[in-house]
This record gives sequence, structure tokens and C-alpha cells, in this order.
Amino acid sequence: MILVDKPYLSDFLKKTSIKFDIPIVDTEAARDFDLGASDNLITEKDAKSWLRADADARIYTNSENAIGWITENLAFTDLPAKIEVFKNKAKFRELMRPMLPDFYFQEVALSKLDDLIIDEIPLPFIIKPNVGFFSLGVHKVSTVDEWNEVKAAIKAETAQKDKLYPTEVLNTTTFIIEENIDGEEYAFDAYFDENGSPIILGIYKHLFSSANDVSDRIYITSKEVIEENLSDFTNWLQGIGNLAKMSNFPVHVEVRRTEASEIAPIEVNPLRFGGWCTTADMTAAAYGFNPYLYYFENKHPNWDEILSTRAGKLYSLVVLDNSTGYSGEEITKFDYDALLATFENPLELRKIDYKEFPVFGFLFLETREENFGELERILKSNLKEFAKT
Repeated sequence: MILVDKPYLSDFLKKTSIKFDIPIVDTEAARDFDLGASDNLITEKDAKSWLRADADARIYTNSENAIGWITENLAFTDLPAKIEVFKNKAKFRELMRPMLPDFYFQEVALSKLDDLIIDEIPLPFIIKPNVGFFSLGVHKVSTVDEWNEVKAAIKAETAQKDKLYPTEVLNTTTFIIEENIDGEEYAFDAYFDENGSPIILGIYKHLFSSANDVSDRIYITSKEVIEENLSDFTNWLQGIGNLAKMSNFPVHVEVRRTEASEIAPIEVNPLRFGGWCTTADMTAAAYGFNPYLYYFENKHPNWDEILSTRAGKLYSLVVLDNSTGYSGEEITKFDYDALLATFENPLELRKIDYKEFPVFGFLFLETREENFGELERILKSNLKEFAKT
């Protein structure tokens, strides 16, 4: 079954529910998306009865906002405990100690940031909310002099961003400080099957515009990205599954891979694939299979066959975050047509209410490898050229 909640439910996921008879739980949040009798709904009572009768029933959430419903209604299952293992970054780092015994991290309360002795923390380091989402509140500190600026930014961001997501998704009461690991960053969707074996459904390389960039602007996938990482990421995730005792459970994972091929976790997001229905839908557009269906029906992608026709192509998820320097209220129009005209093959554009959320939308692209320059341009753009005030 599927639990849906704000901020976004894609048509692709809704159609998957109807076409393959995977019911959506009829919660108040589901009704906020105007879902009705034709949308394959199941009552909350029936959903709970189903899970009492079948502890291995598979659940998917489009949004971590649904964690609150799970905590309140499914305490008789092991789902709240499994979610907590991954969602709380400090607890997850403790779980990971056997795999990364020398990794430095510490948890600190927001109210204690001013008391930190920076000289005792290895530089550079990353600071981010202990329970977080979507790169919100994430900062890199490379020098002692940067710390005061970062503290001020965190305090300014906290009040605004806490209004966008519930505490189960973004909680800035406490932060985690951890050592920075140099290397390429990747995100991938996967699930643990009934035996606890990980099945990877898509891998994305996170591109950055500079060493201090922590934004989510571009994620690319390709034949090379999949082939170079599939085996190692599968084996690494198996280690996580063994420690956490996972089965019948979907995850969206973010890691860094060093030049020495060491894999270090950034976070593991429970019960979902990429947020805002992004990476799973992008994978379907790029590779022609439905990751949601594969999870529910216990299917494995035949990557050799899938990738045999994808040579020379890059598939990109572009997050059009508001980096203009203008608030959403100041912007009277965003020129989506002008933006689309800068790419050779847009696959899908999803417009988002930028006055409610700090993002203009999400863009799916197919690009020839030799035309990588169009991706470099949008990676470095602040999008001001498309915003009217």
C-alpha cells in the first residue's frame, strides 16, 4: 500500500497505484490531493487490519511527512523503529561504527552552537539538522573564520524552514557535525527484499558547482554511472541491511565515494525513494521500468539489457531551487518557456508554487554526452535570468 502526504504527489505514482492495484491509504493528507473513489483508496481501518494480518506487507511513502501517521497508527509494527534507525542521523552513525570506526561526528543542540570550541573539531566539517531533508540547513565549514557566518545563517534559516516541514521530516532542535569526506557524491534508490538482500533501482551522481556548494541542483544518471557503482553500492548496502536487520523496506540513500573507493554514508532515507517523486519517476523516464512496481512486486532490473541501448546519453534531474536572491513573494513570474529553450531534450517539467516552497520546479532531461555544457550552465546559474520581479 502507499501512504501519500505533502508536498507533492506525481501523476506517475497515482497512475501506478490505479494500473497495478496498489491502494493508497485514504488519510486526511490523501484527501488534500483531491483523491477520490476512482483513485484506488483503502480506508485507514482496513490498512491497519491488513498490516496486523500480514507483517511483511510492503508500504511506500511519497513523503516523509507521512512518518507522523505511521508513528501514530502503526506502533504495533516494527516500522517506527526501522524509520528511527535511519531518520536520526546520530543514531545511524552509531549503527555504522562497525563499518566506519574512525569516522568523526558529534550531536549538538541548536541552543549550544555558540558554546562549541571549533579548534577541537577537525576541519573541514559538515553541519546539518540531525533530522533533515532536501539539503535544508546543510553547511560546510572549511575555516574557523567561516564559523560565525555559518552560525548566523543556520539561525536565520531555522525559523523559516521549520514552517515548511513537520518535525518528523525536518527538526532543527539538534544538529550533527561530522567530518567532511572528499569524493564524488551519489544518490540511489533501493529496497531490501524479503530476505534482506538489497535491490538497487537507480543511481544518480550529484554534481556541484564548487567545493563549497551543498545544493541539490543536478543529479545525473547514465550507463557509466550505473555500471561503475552498481556492484559496490549493492555490497555496501548489504552491510547496512545486516546491521539494521531490514527487509521489505524501500530506501533513498546518499553516499560519498572517495578516490580510494571507500563508501561513506551521508544519509539513508526510510520508506521512500527520492523526495518530491523525483528519482524514481526520472528512472522510469530514463530506463523504461517502473521502480515503484519493482519494489511492490519484488522485481530486479536487468541492468545489462536496460543499459545496452543507453550509451552516450545522460539523464538529469534538475532541481530548480530559488537561488535568485529574491523571495518568492518578490517574484511576479518565472519564465519556464525560456528555461526549456536552453535544453536539447526536456523530458518533463514539473512546476512548483515558488511562493510556498523555495523551488520553481523539477526538470527531467536527456542530453547527449557531447552536449554536457548545457548541464554546466544550469548548474552554475542562479536562475535570475528567468525570474521577473
